[in-house]
Amino acid sequence: MKKKNKAIFLDRDGILNKVIIRRGKPSSPWNLKDFKLLSHIEKYLKTLNEIGFLNIVFTNQPDVKRGYLKVEDLEKMHKIIAEKLPVDEITFCPHDDKDNCSCRKPKPGLIFEAAKKWSLDLKNSFVIGDNWKDVLAGKKAGCKTILIRRNYNKNLKDSYNFEARNLKEAVEIIKKIKSD
Repeated sequence: MKKKNKAIFLDRDGILNKVIIRRGKPSSPWNLKDFKLLSHIEKYLKTLNEIGFLNIVFTNQPDVKRGYLKVEDLEKMHKIIAEKLPVDEITFCPHDDKDNCSCRKPKPGLIFEAAKKWSLDLKNSFVIGDNWKDVLAGKKAGCKTILIRRNYNKNLKDSYNFEARNLKEAVEIIKKIKSD
């Protein structure tokens, strides 16, 4: 029987790169000049690789469909991530809610696609995100979930398994669980 792998599913905006606040709500960068990776995340992602996890980015990017973000710019942003960070795959949904696709979080389609491709053990995998759609997609897929608490999600009360202030704390939670 083939060995199952484990993964960390990382939301992109707010976890790997800075969000842009528009009209009081967090949003994705629409151009390369606004795309800024958060500091120190490379070492935390390396740690996750070292303790046996694949790093898979999964992100909703509805601004492609809405016409605010060019696919070419999105691909350039993802190329920066792939070149600077130890990630194994970057997946995204370019659709909007009304498209009712299976890949748009909170649906778990992106997770299930990666699970099939990488032969993943989802019950021993984690989702790290900063909003209810990330957490719910992880729960629906059977993953453990970690909410990164931000100013813009302070009122979020959805159920998640763990809460952290940043990626460093999330990695510490995962290391502790793995060693138990």
